[in-house]
Amino acid sequence: MQKKESANSNLNRASAAKNDEFYTRLTDIEKEMGHYKKHFNNKVIFCNCDDPKESNFFKYFALNFKFLGLKKLISTHYNKGNKSYKLEVMEDINNDGVINLDDAVKTDLISDGDFRSDECIEILKEADVVVTNPPFSLFREYMAQLFEYKKSFIVIGSENSISYKEIFPLIKENQLWLGNTRPKEFIQPDGTAKKFGNICWYTNLDIAKRHEDIILYKTYSGNEKDYPKYDNYKAIEIRKVKEIPLDYNGIMGVPITFIDKYNPMQFNIVGCDYDVKCGLMPEIENKLWQGKLDRGYINGKRIYARVFIEKRR
Repeated sequence: MQKKESANSNLNRASAAKNDEFYTRLTDIEKEMGHYKKHFNNKVIFCNCDDPKESNFFKYFALNFKFLGLKKLISTHYNKGNKSYKLEVMEDINNDGVINLDDAVKTDLISDGDFRSDECIEILKEADVVVTNPPFSLFREYMAQLFEYKKSFIVIGSENSISYKEIFPLIKENQLWLGNTRPKEFIQPDGTAKKFGNICWYTNLDIAKRHEDIILYKTYSGNEKDYPKYDNYKAIEIRKVKEIPLDYNGIMGVPITFIDKYNPMQFNIVGCDYDVKCGLMPEIENKLWQGKLDRGYINGKRIYARVFIEKRR
């Protein structure tokens, strides 16, 4: 039987919006959390978009409480329009020699458990690391709150969020990056599975992956025809991340999938072309270009969205 994770994912959903309630599988949580063990020791973990009685996030941390060396585990339940509760795990209260789900203490909330409520914000202030699957439709607002309160986090979101004007600058300034794994299947409230191809983890906790260089083996010299220049930007086009040339030091436009492999010690992110105001790229614009700046253009043809990068020197 599959478990529920994001019970507040339908908060204030617009009537025309698509279903926004998807529950994370335990196996996907286990795969990603295995990369962060050192970050959990003696920390307060907060799952603030979960039904703690059902949540696989709460279950994972409760069952691994001692193994991870946690200080406290807190999870709040969203109960729209009604009073809700929180569950906390801190110690072996039943003296059975282990700390697990049986040691959870329930406390009533005065509000409905909305992560934006004053009550839940006070709990957030106590937390060290926030781990959950926030509602996709509220991802911008949710992330803004985490940064406002300067919290460490590991959360699930759509890869499309990379292009948000609120999110891309955080990636560009190395305040946010992608996690290690890709959840591909979620469980809907009716118990059916829903597959996605564009879901990822976002975090601001340091992980080994972001220190790994992309192996470069292609060369620009002698293969210039494979790297055409944009009409509207002073940069060359890279069709695939693996085709980044090892001998080119200028600006390059690469697919958004580059973000998943981005090592800030190997490359600088200059900007993006899917939101010029957000991307901040006036320094590489071709001033003679008379067309749009909504994307890169080559021989008058509009190219897919690109992130613009340069090698660190």
